Amino acid sequence: MRVLTCFEGSWESFDIPPDQTVRAIKQMVKDNFLVQFTNDNQYLELSYGGAVLQDSWALCDVGFKSGGAIHCLRKSEQKPVMSVFSAVTGEILPIMGSVSLLSMSVARLKTLVSVQSGLPVSTFRLSTPEGVQLYDCNRLQDYDISVGTMLRLDTWDGWVEYLQGCLLGHRLTVQIHLSEEMPVMRFQLRVALYIAASLGHLELAGWLLERTAHADEPVGVHPYRHWCHQTAHRDTGKCPIHAAAENNQLLILKLFVTKNILTLACRDLRGYDPLKIAVHHGHRDSVCYLVEKLHSVVSLSNITLPTRIYLQIKRWLSLGERRAASGGFQHTLRGKVGDTLLVDGFSQPKMSSKPRKTENKASRVKTLPPVSHLATKRTSLHLHSRKVVNFKETQEKFKNKVGGSLKELSEGVSSSGRSKIPLPPINRKLIPRQVFVGASPNSSHFLIASLEPFSDCCGRTPRENAMYFLTIASTFTEKPWLKQLSIARTLARKRIQTTA
Repeated sequence: MRVLTCFEGSWESFDIPPDQTVRAIKQMVKDNFLVQFTNDNQYLELSYGGAVLQDSWALCDVGFKSGGAIHCLRKSEQKPVMSVFSAVTGEILPIMGSVSLLSMSVARLKTLVSVQSGLPVSTFRLSTPEGVQLYDCNRLQDYDISVGTMLRLDTWDGWVEYLQGCLLGHRLTVQIHLSEEMPVMRFQLRVALYIAASLGHLELAGWLLERTAHADEPVGVHPYRHWCHQTAHRDTGKCPIHAAAENNQLLILKLFVTKNILTLACRDLRGYDPLKIAVHHGHRDSVCYLVEKLHSVVSLSNITLPTRIYLQIKRWLSLGERRAASGGFQHTLRGKVGDTLLVDGFSQPKMSSKPRKTENKASRVKTLPPVSHLATKRTSLHLHSRKVVNFKETQEKFKNKVGGSLKELSEGVSSSGRSKIPLPPINRKLIPRQVFVGASPNSSHFLIASLEPFSDCCGRTPRENAMYFLTIASTFTEKPWLKQLSIARTLARKRIQTTA
């Protein structure tokens, strides 16, 4: 099989077997082009079809045909200054940059972690490998953090499953893990809407807007820490509309503006509105949409106003309503006697990513009556209802056809309360369900028995394994979707053969 390779403007052809690995091809390119690396951080990268080829792959696995071209690039590996282990997702977030990042503040680091993870800054805390919590007002050098240190990200106790549902956009998971405390539940709804806006979960965002969540409402701080909201992180003032504009989530922006046009005038603590945020990050699509909406008109019952003037009027009205409702006095704390307060250094930490406490439902489980008793009782009740409600109508309608059988039935019900009609026997044998037509009863056992060792070897379930290889195949952007599907099947089949 002939392969054309391009390296720094030079072309060379090779004749290699179809099962040749990418690692061997890299060595051939190094020998023919006399590639030399100046340091250990440089390496050679091969790409085909828009995707980077891994060393263990063979060209036939990715659908390579004879005469195709492979691009070779000299890359330099950039090692992260530090990394953060997320207890929510189990991933390691690299913090890239220069050594000067070690002198930045903890608040700045939390902002970088929030952008990478998609979590608001008020939902997690950072700690050193020794378990020392990092506070926003300090700098990293105060904790003797060096290059290569791995920090830890923890969230509120009982929130791991909830945040995982938010990150994946699973509405049912989010709904199940909502807190029973009303202030905490409202905070969770704001957090979920912020994550949905950052990651583009349109269905979850629409459901949260129906649950009284607002796109122009800041995420804020946890109710347990509301007493120190004045010294909280600056990003706690960010709203879901700001997260959508920052991450170029155009569909989310359209949803928010359609629900409430006042979100166009929502500003963060820096004074940036969604349009200025989109311009700052260079998101052309979002900028065009927001400019179009701001230069449109709003039609009222008797007048038509430009959108900018309409937003300014509504802003004045909202400010007046707030001052009138507060009576000139601004409430700094919205808590009440008995609420939980967390004081740094004194209270027990509640951000250690502990699993949610499950209620003991064993005490509430009642013993069920026998199946035969339920069957006879259900039949008796059914016949009683027929006697009281429909007996006369049935007797008049079917008198000529049924004759004496109806009389016998009524006498039997009224005398014993049970039907004299024999019930079919209850079959207590557990018949296994047939998996395939014409298959043996033990075929389902064989299928499950073959999947269990596969999960043990790969460390993933069959569904997770399929999603993993489909994600890899989707990087071949120059290939059509059916070809990507074929590549995913080939890679998955080869993985099974190698692990077996």
